[in-house]
Formats: sequence, C-alpha cells, structure tokens
Amino acid sequence: MAEAKRTELIERTGSTPNTVTSLVHELRRLGIRPGSTVLVHSSLSALGWVAGGAVAVIEALIRVLEDSGTLVMPTHSADLSDPLHWTNPPVPEAWWPIVRESMPPFDPKKTPTRGMGRVPELFRNYPGVVRSGHPQLSFAAVGPRAAEITASHSLEHGLGEESPLARLYEMDAQVLLLGATHASNTSLHLAEYRAEYPTKRVRIDGAPILVDGERIWVEIQDLEFEPDDFSEVGQEFIATGAVREGTVGLARAQIMSQPRLVDFAVTWMEARRR
Repeated sequence: MAEAKRTELIERTGSTPNTVTSLVHELRRLGIRPGSTVLVHSSLSALGWVAGGAVAVIEALIRVLEDSGTLVMPTHSADLSDPLHWTNPPVPEAWWPIVRESMPPFDPKKTPTRGMGRVPELFRNYPGVVRSGHPQLSFAAVGPRAAEITASHSLEHGLGEESPLARLYEMDAQVLLLGATHASNTSLHLAEYRAEYPTKRVRIDGAPILVDGERIWVEIQDLEFEPDDFSEVGQEFIATGAVREGTVGLARAQIMSQPRLVDFAVTWMEARRR
C-alpha cells in the first residue's frame, strides 16, 4: 500500500520534482518575506513528491524567512490526555486508572506529536527549535522570537491568552496554510476564547507532567472546542479578500494576517454560534 501511494504521488507530481529551491521560489512568490513570524500548518502529501521530504519543506521555510524570521508550528500531542475522553477508539474503563498512573510524562524532546503530520513531527526536534511546555497543545519555534513565543504556556486554557497563539497575535504574525485547510487552523481556537456565544463550555481533562523531576498527573481546565464551523469561518474570511492564495508544489497555499483572522472569527462566532 505504501509503495502504491508513493508511486501515485510521483505520477501526480509530473515531470519535475519539488526541491528546496523550487519551494523557496514559490513561497516567496506567495508573499512570505524575510523577518516575518509565520505559523505554519502543512500537509506534506499535498505538495506532491518532494526531494528530501519533510526536511526539504522545513529548510525551504527557514531559508525564506532568513535568520531574522521566526518559524512556528503546532506540535500537539492529544494522546497525553485523560482516557475518560478517548472515543477513537475508546479503551475499557477498567484501564483508565492504569493509564493515568503509568503514562510517561510530557517531555518536549521525547513526546511525539499526534495527527500533526510529518513536517511538525520532524520540526519539533530540529536544530535550534524550542517547544512550549503544554502536554497536549504545545507549539515549536525557531528564530529570534522563538523563546518569547513558547515561554509561559499556561496549562489551563492552553490556546487562550497565555498561549503561543496570543503571543503571535501580539507580534502581528502570519498564518500559512500549506496544503492544509482552515479546519485545522489553530488560530481560530484563540477566537473561541475571545468570543462570547451561548454554547461556550469548559471541560476537565488531565495529563502527566514533570514537576521538579517528579511525574504527576494534573487536571486541566479548558474550553470544549467547537471546530466544526472552522471551514465555514475560513471560507467567509477568504471572501473578504484578506487571504493571499497561490500554489506551492501541487498544494493550495494561503497566507494571512493572524490578528485579522482572529478578529474576524470573533465577530463571526458571536453572530453565528447559537
């Protein structure tokens, strides 16, 4: 099956493979400039066949931003959570106490991402990258503003005001969707915290962390996220003309102001969520 997928990807790419050089050219054409701070959501397979794979994508992004720019990616690890909430698949209730007692604690260097794709999974341990300390909702960054973005990531309300997303908002950062869609645009979660709507709820989760070298299980209060309308928010934001679109490799690429997106989404959610 894997061989068939690789063959299909090669055939779909066409006569010329994607390379670091070609990706750099296309990212610059899209409008990414040196010195920018950019939060990237990516799909490696959407780009087509890339010589060097995920490494080439990261190298191209770093080259475009140059030494003065900062590259950020979500490196979430949702499996470090309370098995009470697991549904895909669930585990037997009798297992729950054992899972809570034995799950290895979050470690920025060891804990893998889940559901983020191959590029963020490689990026989290890339040279010079720092990763925030949230056991479920971490972000990784490299560049002159990386430490500022990833420091002091609150356990509770992990995509809210004490999160890397809020720091990116303050920095007038950009969001790049590189073959990804607004359905996975994490900045829309910051809008969920800021918006007021009737269905807004909190939930209690949990995760193992290290405190002074000791593993402990902590309860975490956070929003009950409602991402089902993110695609609709994104489409209406695109319709305002605030998104620059292009092609990188075979992928649809979108670049936008993160503060402008968040502000739009706050207004949208307050008007539409019932």
